Formats: sequence, C-alpha cells, structure tokens
Amino acid sequence: MAGTRVKICGVRTRSDVAAACDAGAAYVGFNFVKRSKRFIELEAARDLAIDMPVGVAKVGLVLDAGDAELDAIAEAVPLDMIQLHGHETPERVNAVKARYGLPVMKAIGIADRADLDDLDQFAKVADQLLVDTKPPKGGDLPGGTGLSFDWRLIANRRWAVPWMLAGGLTPDNVAEAIALTGARQVDVASGVESAPGVKDTALIRAFIEATKV
Repeated sequence: MAGTRVKICGVRTRSDVAAACDAGAAYVGFNFVKRSKRFIELEAARDLAIDMPVGVAKVGLVLDAGDAELDAIAEAVPLDMIQLHGHETPERVNAVKARYGLPVMKAIGIADRADLDDLDQFAKVADQLLVDTKPPKGGDLPGGTGLSFDWRLIANRRWAVPWMLAGGLTPDNVAEAIALTGARQVDVASGVESAPGVKDTALIRAFIEATKV
C-alpha cells in the first residue's frame, strides 16, 4: 500500500538516524527503557534529536515511567510524541498528555481476541495506538521481541485515532502484514537489526521499500 508511514524504533547512533531518515521514515523512536538493548542515554538522544531533519517525528518510548523520569526526558530531549509501552491506564495517558502537552501513543499487546477491548478503551484517550505483540509470560520487556501476533485479529478494524502495527515485522513479511490488516503505519525495531540493538542500514532501506507495494 503506497503511503505507509514507517517508524524505526530503537535508534542509537547517527548512522541509525541517517539511515532511517534517508530511507523515508516518518518517525524515529528513542528507547528510554534501561534494561532494553536499545536503551539510549538522554544526552545521546538529545544530540541526535537536535540534528534530525524537519518532518521526521521524534518519539520517546518509556515503560511505566513516573513524572520524575518523564520530566527529565522531556527537559533533555526535544520530542514530538511520547510512547507509553507499559501498564499505563487511560487516566495515566490523559495525565501525561496534560503534563507535557505532547501527543501520546499507547502500545497495546495483542495475543487473542480478548485483548481487542483494550484497543477500544485507549482509542478514547490516546492520540495514536501501537498494536503490538503481547510479550510471552515471564518476559521482562513489552516490545522488541521479534514475535508477531495473528494479524487476522485486527484485519480491517478501525479506531477513532491513527494506529500503527508492530511486532515481528521484517522486510520479508511487512507487505503481507499491511495487506492483511490494512495498516497505514508500521513500526519496526528488531526486524532491521543485524544483532540485538544494532541497526542495519540495508535492512532499514529494504523494510521501507517493502512497505511501498
């Protein structure tokens, strides 16, 4: 589908940002979850964000972050959007929007049809939804697992806000995922890496090219 917007998540270096922007990414994501292999320090994220071209949205990913953590991030890094990727409630989404004056994307993990109710609830408060794979039981990170869910669960579903498909997407399967779900936006982290946390310029180009079918 032409016009699919791509988010390259977990960028950590200037070459990551350059590869994403040169290939046509609409968003880049900075991961502020310390136990993630894609974690980036605030100073490094600020330096990358300041030099980014106009028109590419800078997204900060956090996991159940309190106000003090978010205050530090918002003060240091010129973000365009906050991505809440933990167990935040709809009330927390509203509070973050009000406190920082930035749009909020809420990630929702999907494993089966019962999880779809959460999408309907958060669509009432979030500015965007990230429809991701629910992590396996015992997993300590909510995303970046490289696992996909049954895309048929959300085939042709729509919400009142924009949404983004994530979870196990790669250059080889993203076109199929877009065709099956109707997604107009997709998110990738591990699917464009040569090793955990190490982005691959060729894979980034291939992924974005594959979304243009």
